[in-house]
Amino acid sequence: MTDTATLGGGCFWCVEAAFEELEGVESTTSGYAGGHVEEPTYREVCAGTTGHAEVVQVEYDPAELDYEDVLEVFFTVHDPTQLNRQGPDVGSQYRSIVLTHDDDQQAIAESYVDALEEAGGYDDEIVTEIEPLETFYRAEENHQDYFEKNPRDAYCTMHAQPKVEKVREKFREKVRA
Repeated sequence: MTDTATLGGGCFWCVEAAFEELEGVESTTSGYAGGHVEEPTYREVCAGTTGHAEVVQVEYDPAELDYEDVLEVFFTVHDPTQLNRQGPDVGSQYRSIVLTHDDDQQAIAESYVDALEEAGGYDDEIVTEIEPLETFYRAEENHQDYFEKNPRDAYCTMHAQPKVEKVREKFREKVRA
């Protein structure tokens, strides 16, 4: 049995690539959530008119990773203090967001962010949105496993690769052999 987490922290190619490194992650799916348009396209979401964020659904085995582990990786690979941007990607479609699947995930995510703020690890306030997932739309096929298929793409080498390396370094014991 698996659990699912839905997370947005900038370009979905980067978030997806980071999570694909981990033991216990069964699959990742890039997509869109948190907006007001049905069946949005990449072009529409990138235009910033649909209200959606680029997100990744992470299906994981809770016997190997728990939800807090997933959150720890997520908050390590993006900057949760940047409002509506990550690196070169600017707009609400790149916002930091945790879309919860049930009340337990909601409570855990809220508690996790509270603990991060209390620990004072960031110079600025965490702006990550935490809200229930309403609808997830799978992104077009060319966006699935993008980093794996395009490791030499300039965007990937500059932005996804450092996130992958950070996961390999910080979560060495949880990285696939």
